[in-house]
Amino acid sequence: MIKYAFYNFEFGILKIGYTETAVISIRTSGEIDAENERSPLSDTAYEQICEYMKGERKSFDFAYELHGTEFQKRVWNELCRIPYGEIRTYRQMAEAAGNLKASRAAGAANGKNPIMIVVPCHRVIGTDGKLTGYAGGLELKKALLDLEQGGMINARSVE
Repeated sequence: MIKYAFYNFEFGILKIGYTETAVISIRTSGEIDAENERSPLSDTAYEQICEYMKGERKSFDFAYELHGTEFQKRVWNELCRIPYGEIRTYRQMAEAAGNLKASRAAGAANGKNPIMIVVPCHRVIGTDGKLTGYAGGLELKKALLDLEQGGMINARSVE
């Protein structure tokens, strides 16, 4: 059974979906659209995201699971291999996932990443160097990239 926990942070409401054993989704949301059932797991995920956004953390160690097609999972696993502070293009992601001609499919998989920030799809940009779509919005994507280049985001927790 999937439960949801909601936390306010600088870019809106962070919605964390989880099971008894793992986080399965992290998204921004405009509103609380389900029962707010916080847990030690969701609290840990939120705390680690806040630490990341303050520049105090570069990786995450809470349990999470990725659910999708085999190609999506390959792309998401490749996203996790992009080092903190580096970027890749959709073409590079397609090549790393095993199909050089699948840039659009890699972009679509990137867009369906269920665990934003933790699985760092924000580190992927267009071949022309421009920022492209991001589920959390381009403002958040730019802020995350700036953070990883030495900036800081001031996350705040609101009950």
